[in-house]
Amino acid sequence: KQGAPPGGPEDARIGAAPMRNAPGAEWPSWYAEHRVLPYVRGAVDRGVLRPAEAAVFERVCARLPELAGPAEPPARLHGDLWNGNVLWAADGEVRLIDPAAHGGHRETDLAMLGLFGCPHLDRVFVGYQEAAPLADGWRDRVGLHRLFPLLVHAVLFGRGYAEQALTAARETLAR
Repeated sequence: KQGAPPGGPEDARIGAAPMRNAPGAEWPSWYAEHRVLPYVRGAVDRGVLRPAEAAVFERVCARLPELAGPAEPPARLHGDLWNGNVLWAADGEVRLIDPAAHGGHRETDLAMLGLFGCPHLDRVFVGYQEAAPLADGWRDRVGLHRLFPLLVHAVLFGRGYAEQALTAARETLAR
């Protein structure tokens, strides 16, 4: 299921922000209910997003079943996979730290990994495609999967991230 990993908490955190991992059956509705809309509301409450701007995200959420691509079984996600949580050891090993683990769509971690820059990202994508190929059109869905981390950052750090989230939402709607 989407949400909490087995034995994991339903009430979790991503950085300093609360994150709800309630179980859900289908990723599009779960992503809207537990990853996009709570942070849209939080950004509006903090004055980071204007109430009228929330409608852009609501339109994305209403169209998520068609925008999400082919249905996939839930994947175990790191949940906060950005370059700062990837440790590149001298021995060539890679270690992941500071997870916000949950069940979700596997494209989400990959989209977030590229959001703030990641060394060797092209190699990561090639290796991922070799091990577990992504569905056609995955590159077109990157912005959709970045809505969650961008909105979390908007809530925590302000308007600049809200602008990025709005751009990603508008580009998602235009596809």
